[in-house]
Amino acid sequence: MSQNPDKPPSSEEKSSGLEDGREESLDNPDQSVRKRIRQSSLGSHRDATPKSSPPRPVSIEELMETAKGVTNMALAHEIVVNGDFQIKPAELPEHSLEKKVRDIVHKAFWDCLEAQLKEDPPTYDHAIKLLGEIKENLLSFLLPGHTRLRSQITEVLDLDLIKQEAENGALDIAKLVEFVIGMMGTLCAPARDEEIKKLKDINEIVPLFRAIFSVLDLMKMDMANFAVTSIRPKLMQQSAEYERKKFQEFLEKRPNSLDLVTRWLQEAADDLAKLRCKMLPPHCSSDGATGGASALCSTAVQNQAYLNLLKWDHVNRPFPETVLMDQTRFQEIQLELEQCLLTGTVLLVTFSAAGPALADMPGFAEKIKTIVKVLLTGIHLPSFNLKESLATTGEKVCAEVNTCLSQHGFTPLSAERETVLKGQIQAVANSDNTICKLIDSRIQKFLESYLASSHQKSLPAVPGGLGPIQRELEEIAVKYVRLVNYNKMVFSPYYDAVLGKILTKEEYQLAGKSEES
Repeated sequence: MSQNPDKPPSSEEKSSGLEDGREESLDNPDQSVRKRIRQSSLGSHRDATPKSSPPRPVSIEELMETAKGVTNMALAHEIVVNGDFQIKPAELPEHSLEKKVRDIVHKAFWDCLEAQLKEDPPTYDHAIKLLGEIKENLLSFLLPGHTRLRSQITEVLDLDLIKQEAENGALDIAKLVEFVIGMMGTLCAPARDEEIKKLKDINEIVPLFRAIFSVLDLMKMDMANFAVTSIRPKLMQQSAEYERKKFQEFLEKRPNSLDLVTRWLQEAADDLAKLRCKMLPPHCSSDGATGGASALCSTAVQNQAYLNLLKWDHVNRPFPETVLMDQTRFQEIQLELEQCLLTGTVLLVTFSAAGPALADMPGFAEKIKTIVKVLLTGIHLPSFNLKESLATTGEKVCAEVNTCLSQHGFTPLSAERETVLKGQIQAVANSDNTICKLIDSRIQKFLESYLASSHQKSLPAVPGGLGPIQRELEEIAVKYVRLVNYNKMVFSPYYDAVLGKILTKEEYQLAGKSEES
């Protein structure tokens, strides 16, 4: 709203607020995009800095333009890879000076409006300005084909006619507001029907005007988010081309900027080659070994490389240059998978210890998942003690198992079986735990299959033992594959060029090792 108490909240100012709030619209307003921009700086690896020539002076204009370009790219990237991206109104900190000033100005404006309407006869200057703002807002929601609605709004909210009626004491402000609410109900999204209904219960004009503008702001958000959803497919291609272009410019200035990518892809090729060799029969000839090596393809190696990102040591290893902008996302997915792994393992040992009685019991698996999720909150923090949390988890799970068994007429666990189950749950903390490794391998296999079939209509089935965490795994897989596919769209030319050299070298190396054996 305008800071001038004599001026209504302008649509231009609200539009400006929307633009300013886009960068603040992510999960953590005011910080999330900037955080990712800092993390996505391709110059963050010191070993990639050229030593040849001193840096040239950079003007303020160049710096601002670069910052704007990075911000725009990060925002476009966010819209493309985040399927849940939504624009939200910016919120000022509760006790900030800006909020105090804004609240004072808003109060002054609404107090002035109330004072004018209480005059005898009433003065409608502010009210008419507000009706003009409302008219502009309603017209902005219309599509080109809404000819009839446009005519209705223009005719009923004719400001010249309204001013004449006010001057002659014939203005029926309540009737105009009733028309506005009806038109808002016609144009709003179904999710706003409840807010529109509440407007009809407000009888005083000033609170009603305030509520109308509040709902109009929500409708603007809805319209902006609809536009984001609509442009996402087109934006994906344009953003991919833009990011590739910017990376190429960076690569021309710093030729060694693919060193980390090369190392990342080389490791993936080595992992895949070793796996293929293990799968070959022991009596296989050197020709067979060469055939196994030649079976490696660029897509398979890339998929393996992306899977390796889910086991990344973010503390001690720099992230590959081409996925640096999404390091935070991959790290979040990695943490979610770790929690899924522990949850799936706890559920598996619980069902095994409690017997088939609980397997199909409605809601039991969800209760156990809730217990595990709560007790594993903060697992990514250095201060988190996994063994202690799993010990507590064992106590809670045993209590829940016995409660459910008793409620459904089954014999509760004996003290001995309780001890065994608690011990199995605590053993999940061990890195060499057999059950945990089994669940982990099945999760990796599922994600690998999901990657391979991401462009097909039929998605892979969840491997055995992962049924209780199927929903969580599929949600993670959707986010993960969206991220991977977009990264491939941007950087595949670079990956193919690097892998063209790696795979040729890999084939000869494997053939030589096979001949030596």
